[in-house]
Amino acid sequence: MGFLIEQCTLYELTPEVLGDCKPFVCDKSDLNEFFEKDAFNYRQELMGKSYCFRLDEDPSVIICAFTVANDSIKANMLPNSRKKKVNKEVPRAKQMRSYPAVLIGRLGVSKDWEGKGLGRELMDFIKSWFINPNNKTGCRFVVVDAYNEEGPLSYYLKNGFSYLFSTEEQERDYTGVPEGKELETRLMYFDLIAISTGTVVD
Repeated sequence: MGFLIEQCTLYELTPEVLGDCKPFVCDKSDLNEFFEKDAFNYRQELMGKSYCFRLDEDPSVIICAFTVANDSIKANMLPNSRKKKVNKEVPRAKQMRSYPAVLIGRLGVSKDWEGKGLGRELMDFIKSWFINPNNKTGCRFVVVDAYNEEGPLSYYLKNGFSYLFSTEEQERDYTGVPEGKELETRLMYFDLIAISTGTVVD
């Protein structure tokens, strides 16, 4: 067990929760603005739901927050080499053109709690959440559109994610980003079968 499970409680991020808490501040200003202003609009439009872990000994403290939404990996639209990688652990009889996934739309840890391994704990929690028998829908992959920066990319790689496209050039070609324009984000994914069955997926 970890700090988030033992000393914090999960809440849906609502206006009431935010009103009871000190401002949530992570290292990305756009994330702070999203959780403060936009998360509720996403919820009302059924585009995503946001959650946070609050410290039990002081519930006014938000340790971390994240947003999740339904998504998919459209394997039939990937280059052949990437399609084979995505399909690798799926039995041939079950291989599909599109696989159900959950999108981590936003994720942040409070600046005051950085460097304590809580980002990894949070990711482990999210992964386990979607293989729980009580989950009401099938979900094979976790996907993220990560900031194309060393810190975020390293975080997701360390947490077992892979690039959906092998190179930035390939991703640019398949996502319609104009040639010569820098990719602001990279598409990455994690195969939940790795923890559902206790195996390691390369």
